[in-house]
Amino acid sequence: MSGETVALRPVRFGRLREAVRFVAPLVFLVVLWQLIVSLFDVNPRIFPDVPTVLRAGWGTIADGSLLAHVGASMLRVSVGTVLAILTAVPLGIAMGVSKAVSDFLTPPLRFFSVLAGIAWIPIATLWFGYGFGAITFVIFNAVFFVVAYNTLLGVSTIPMPLRHAAASLGASPWQMLTQVLLPGALPNIVTGIRTGMGFAWRGLIAAEMIATNVGLGYMLFLARDFYRTEVIVFAMIVIGLIWLVLDRLLLAPLERATIERWGLVQRS
Repeated sequence: MSGETVALRPVRFGRLREAVRFVAPLVFLVVLWQLIVSLFDVNPRIFPDVPTVLRAGWGTIADGSLLAHVGASMLRVSVGTVLAILTAVPLGIAMGVSKAVSDFLTPPLRFFSVLAGIAWIPIATLWFGYGFGAITFVIFNAVFFVVAYNTLLGVSTIPMPLRHAAASLGASPWQMLTQVLLPGALPNIVTGIRTGMGFAWRGLIAAEMIATNVGLGYMLFLARDFYRTEVIVFAMIVIGLIWLVLDRLLLAPLERATIERWGLVQRS
C-alpha cells in the first residue's frame, strides 16, 4: 500500500464525517416529521406524511413540471445575480478609491440595502409587467446593494501604503485595478455575493408567487389553490435543498478558497 493512499485516508474519513454531520440533522427532522404525523393522526390537508410527499414529488418529476420550475427559477436568479455583480463591483471600487463618490453614494446605498427584495415586487410589476423582467429586477436589487457595499468595505481595507507603493512603482490604472484593488477586495466581494444570493433566493420565491406562471414560487402558489399540501411541502423541500447545495458546494468553497488564496488565513 503506497504512502499516498495512506495519506488520503484521513482526508476521506474527514469528509465522510463532515457529510454525516451535515445530513444527520436533516434525517432526524424527516423521522420526527413522520412520527408526529403518525402519532397524532394529522389531517393530510393540514400536513401530509413523508410517503405522500414523496409520491407527489415523483409525480412532478415524471410529468416534467419540476424540471421546468427549477430551470426557470435558476435562470432568473443567475441572470439577476450576474447583472448585479457586473454593476455593483465597479461602483464599489469607485466608492473605495474616491472619497467624494463615497460620501455622495454611501447614504442611498445604506438606505436601499436594508430594503428586502420582496419590497421591490409591486413597483417591478408596474415597470416590467408580470414575467422574467420583473423577477430579474427583484433579484438584481437583492444582490446589487449588498455586493456594492461589501466591495466598498473590501477596497477600504487595502492599506494606503500598499496603494502608494504600487503607484510609485509605475502601476497603470489598469494594473492598479487588476493587481491591487480587485485582489484585495475579492474576499469581501465573494462574501457579499454569498449574502446577496441568500437574499435573492428568498426574494425570487416570493416574486414568483405573484409575477409569473412558472418557477418554484409559482409551484407553491398553484398547489395552494388546489389544496395540494403534499406538493407545497415537496416544493418547500426542493427550495431548501437547492439553496443548501448552492451554498455548500459552490458559494462556501468559493468564499473559503478566495480567503485562502489571498493569504488572510492559512490552509489547514
